[in-house]
Amino acid sequence: MAHDYSQQRFETRCVHVGVDKDDSYNSCITPIYPTSTFRFESLGKTKGYDYTRSGNPTRRALEESLASLEGGIDCRATSTGMSAITACMHLFKPGDHIIAGHDIYGGTFRLFNVPFTEYGLKFSFVNMQDPGTVRRALTPQTKGLWLETPSNPLLNLVDLEALATIAREAGAISIADNTFMSPYFQRPFEQGVDIVMHSTTKYLNGHSDVVGGAVITRHQAHAERIGYIVNALGLACSPFDAWLVLRGVKTLGPRMEVHQRNALAVAQALRTHPSVDRVYYPGLPDHPHHALAKKQMKGFGGMLSFDVKGGGAQAEKVMTTTRLYAMAESLGGIESLIEHPETMSHASMTAAARQGAGITDKTLRVSVGIEHADDLIADLLGALDGSRG
Repeated sequence: MAHDYSQQRFETRCVHVGVDKDDSYNSCITPIYPTSTFRFESLGKTKGYDYTRSGNPTRRALEESLASLEGGIDCRATSTGMSAITACMHLFKPGDHIIAGHDIYGGTFRLFNVPFTEYGLKFSFVNMQDPGTVRRALTPQTKGLWLETPSNPLLNLVDLEALATIAREAGAISIADNTFMSPYFQRPFEQGVDIVMHSTTKYLNGHSDVVGGAVITRHQAHAERIGYIVNALGLACSPFDAWLVLRGVKTLGPRMEVHQRNALAVAQALRTHPSVDRVYYPGLPDHPHHALAKKQMKGFGGMLSFDVKGGGAQAEKVMTTTRLYAMAESLGGIESLIEHPETMSHASMTAAARQGAGITDKTLRVSVGIEHADDLIADLLGALDGSRG
């Protein structure tokens, strides 16, 4: 019953990979197998599964889909994005040094800065926009480069190909968080990166009704190790969550096109508003990394941030007076969200780290949904007009 979709285009693989699993009734949608336990046919013989922590047909279908979309050889779907990062960090041992961006997601910073530092890993948070800075941060103990591009929340880009080369020459593993772009707009393996991870909560699922993560590999040794880690630590996602993400993946291409179209329209409208100091969106020609975005990405995504004149008090007024943008963390769903990184998504960073990253109290981050762009623009500009005083 298996079909080879490897030669099909991206949108076709979104719909078809991981689907044809039902020999009994020929279901056109992947079934959910909510069982925790699978019966042995005889001693040592199963039909491929024995216990859902170790493997589940629904979860495996999602893993096949995501590996295909990213261009990897294997994938492990996890319970959250943070558990995906946790799995990646268990590729290293105490004393190993990992270089990460200074402007990464606050939850990632928290995980690196406390639990894994206490575990014995060593981290350097540097401006990865300059490959030379990364080279200077290398030590004999450097075993990993953690790449986040575009960065959260200021949408800075790093050169994936250049940094993957640096990692390879240093004998280190390059790991890219591709959550903001999804494989529709960016595929880090094509730039030489070793491992790609996602919070599937975001664009891959796309409907704000599940939390999950994924680690995709392109080397057999990494695939085997990640598979072992996810099973041993109990990090895998539930069958129902896997089914929800697999359902969301089917519409990934069309959704990302609308997210991007709307985000660009909103960014262009914000640029000329008198209450806005700066707009952060790589699709704008004046973004400092616009040329790099066009080189390594196939689109600019649905995330943007902007600075409100007048500081935190004015930013709060904007955030609390929009009607279509829910004041909430997370991102990548069909609905638009607005949040204040300093006190919300990046509150777990130290104040010094936020300052070093350029995150201030006047910064707002927006996840642009798939509503009509004219309505989104009118709502946000109306909130900005009301904030002037």
